[in-house]
Amino acid sequence: MTNQDLGSRESQTPWTEAVERTPGGLKGAARSFAKALGTIRPAETEPKYKPAIPFGELHIFQSMNKHRSVANMFGLKNPFYRAHDGRLGAIAVHEGRELVNFASYDYLGLNQEPAVAEAAKAAIDECGTSVSASRLVAGERMMHRELERELADFYGSDACLVFVSGHATNISTIGLLMAPEDLIVQDELMHNSAIVGAKLSRATAINFRHNNPDHLEQVLRENREKHKNALIVAEGLYSMDGDFPDLRRLIEIKKRYGCWLMIDEAHSLGVMGKTGRGSFEHFGIDPREVDIWMGTLSKTLGSCGGYICGNRDLIEMLMYHAPGFVYSVGLSPPATAAALAALRVLKSDPARVAKLRANGHLFVEEAKKAGLDTMTSAGYSVVPVMVGDPVRAVRLTDRLLERGINALPIIHPAVPMKAARIRFFITSKHTPEQIRSTVKIVAEELANIAKRQSLMERATLAVVAR
Repeated sequence: MTNQDLGSRESQTPWTEAVERTPGGLKGAARSFAKALGTIRPAETEPKYKPAIPFGELHIFQSMNKHRSVANMFGLKNPFYRAHDGRLGAIAVHEGRELVNFASYDYLGLNQEPAVAEAAKAAIDECGTSVSASRLVAGERMMHRELERELADFYGSDACLVFVSGHATNISTIGLLMAPEDLIVQDELMHNSAIVGAKLSRATAINFRHNNPDHLEQVLRENREKHKNALIVAEGLYSMDGDFPDLRRLIEIKKRYGCWLMIDEAHSLGVMGKTGRGSFEHFGIDPREVDIWMGTLSKTLGSCGGYICGNRDLIEMLMYHAPGFVYSVGLSPPATAAALAALRVLKSDPARVAKLRANGHLFVEEAKKAGLDTMTSAGYSVVPVMVGDPVRAVRLTDRLLERGINALPIIHPAVPMKAARIRFFITSKHTPEQIRSTVKIVAEELANIAKRQSLMERATLAVVAR
C-alpha cells in the first residue's frame, strides 16, 4: 500500500497498519472486524415490514366489488364503458344497432361538421399527429397562437392559453394561483377538477350552497379578512343539474369582498347567450368583469383540451409556471385545428345555438307534462331526470337501451346515494320527434320499474348506503 493510498507513515494509525497486514486489504479487515464482534447481522438490523397490501384489498376496490355484487344480485348490466362505432352525435351505433343518443356533449353537432374534420386532416398533413414536445421548448405552433387569439377575442380578453386537458386546466390554474394563506369559496357542485385544484393549492377551501349567493356572501363575511387573496369559483352551466348561477350577483359580491371570480364555461360555451358566447352574453355583461374564464374544447368545439382567458399578466404567469401546461406536451395539431374550425363555425352560424335552445326547452316542457322531475334544469344542453335510488336508475338505463335510447345514469359517488338520475345531453341535431318519443318512453319505463321494485331491493340499498 502506497503513501498515496494511506497517507504518510507518520499519519498512520494502528487501524491503517492492521489493514496493511490483513489479506484482502480494507474489505478483508472490515470482514474480520465484523466477525470478531459477532454482532453485525444485516438481516437482523433491517426493519421488518409486512408485504405491500394487494390492490384488490384496498377500500376503494372493495367498495367497487360491493356495488358489483348488488348489480349482479339484481341481474343488472354495467351501463358504463359501452363501446360505440363511428361518430357520436344525435345517433349512436352500439353492437350494430342505431340508438337515439343523449350521452354525448356534441351540443352543436360540430363533431359531425365536414369543415372541422377537414381542418384536422390538413393539420396532420402539415404538422403531424403530435407536436412532440411541451410548447415551452419545441412544441409551439402558429395554430396554437391562432386558436388562442380567437378565443381571447371571443371573450373580450387580453389573452388566452390552451391546455392539453380540460381537467388539468382547472387543477393547474387554481393550484398555481392560490396559496396556503388564501381562501377559495366554491359552489358545492363544482367539477372535480376545481376541487382537486383547490386541494393542490393548500388554500382554505369552503363550499357555498349551490347557486345560493346569500350563503356565498355569508361565507365571505365570516372568512375573507382572515386571508390574503380570495377566489370565487362557479360554473356557467352545471353539468349535473343543468342550471346556472346569477352571474350579476357573483360579480357584485366579488367586487365588494375583493375577490377574483373564476367561471367554468365547459358546458355553457356555445349553449348560453343568443350567439353561444356563454354566460356573459346571456346576462348582457362585460366579460372583463370576470377575472378568469375557463372552458373546454371537448364539448361544443368537438375537440379535446381546455383554455383560460383573462388579462395578460395571468396568462403569462400560466405560460411559464402552470404545471399542466409547462410539463405537458402541447395540444396536438388535429385537436387544435378542429377546435379552431369549430369556433369559426359557431361564430358564423348562430342558428345552431337557437336550435339547441329550442330542443332543450322542448325536452323540459315535455318531461314536465309527463310528470318527470327535471330538477332545476334551465332547459339548455343538460337535462337530468331524477330517479332516486341507483338500482332503479341502472334498470331504467337498461330498459331505454332495449328501446333504442342511449342515456346514462349518474349515481353515487358522483351524486348522493338517493339522488341518482338519468342525464340527457341535448344537441342541436336532435329532432322534435326524437325528443317527444324519448320522453314518452322514459315516463313509461320509469313507471313500470317503480311498480316492480321489490322489498329486497330497498333492503339491499340500505346495506349499500351504510
